[in-house]
Amino acid sequence: MFETFTHRRIETSEAVINLRAGGNGPPVLLLHGHPQTHVMWHKVAPKLADRYTVVCADLRGYGDSSKPPTTEDHAPYSKRAMARDQVELMQALGFERFAVVGHDRGGRCAYRMALDYPERIVALSVLDIIPTAEHFQRTDMAFAMGYWHWFFLAQPHPLPERLIASDPDAFYLRRGRSMFDEEALAEYRRCYTDTDTIHAMCEDYRAGATIDMRLDEEDRKAGRRIMCPVQALWGRRNGLDQWYDVPAVWRDWADDVEGHAIDCGHYLAEEAPEDTLAALAPFLDGAFARMQI
Repeated sequence: MFETFTHRRIETSEAVINLRAGGNGPPVLLLHGHPQTHVMWHKVAPKLADRYTVVCADLRGYGDSSKPPTTEDHAPYSKRAMARDQVELMQALGFERFAVVGHDRGGRCAYRMALDYPERIVALSVLDIIPTAEHFQRTDMAFAMGYWHWFFLAQPHPLPERLIASDPDAFYLRRGRSMFDEEALAEYRRCYTDTDTIHAMCEDYRAGATIDMRLDEEDRKAGRRIMCPVQALWGRRNGLDQWYDVPAVWRDWADDVEGHAIDCGHYLAEEAPEDTLAALAPFLDGAFARMQI
């Protein structure tokens, strides 16, 4: 995987971020979800690299990026902190402005980046999410049963960590493994069986239920909106559009929103890479053309 990409580790002000980069053209940052790593883009990134400079990075706490010590307010694992890492990483690579595509937790980092750094983000594509505050404020029994892991992982240390560490495969492969390439799955497993990574991932969800939620609410009350074009893609078989009108939710946060469902589950880039590419490429092309980048 990633045969034509270069592997690098870049030190930001607060973390060391692991990445692979390849291709030529306008810069696109790809961010992964939980409990994956940048490897989740292995079917999409090489083809995007035919027309863009593609950067696939591990979020802090995940993969081979560093796992900073946490604090009582979980701020080191907030999406604001993760977004800061990625902006500094792209600056270090020479990119002041770029597009960002985020799946799952990476999507939460990505939209926080668009809110905190509007001058830097040319376009935002989010895969299978709505904003964190929207989930919590709209929670009903269907969401709580479907996304029960949100509430489990956010429980105080060390309960989730101890239970997961006792049998990581039972927890992380509960949805099965058929959607993953075996080489990619081996990489995920290498990481999600590491106790430091398990703790960091729990901190990610604790931050989601506390500081991330508060930041979303503050932005909404202040009238802050995402200024760049937004694309929302989601897996038709995962249930997101059974609970929400996904584009309508995002239009409460941004003026320029498009998107649609893809016939797959939660892992769009691995279950339906061609359909994901077919949606991403024209969206990114249009955004870069408008910004003349």
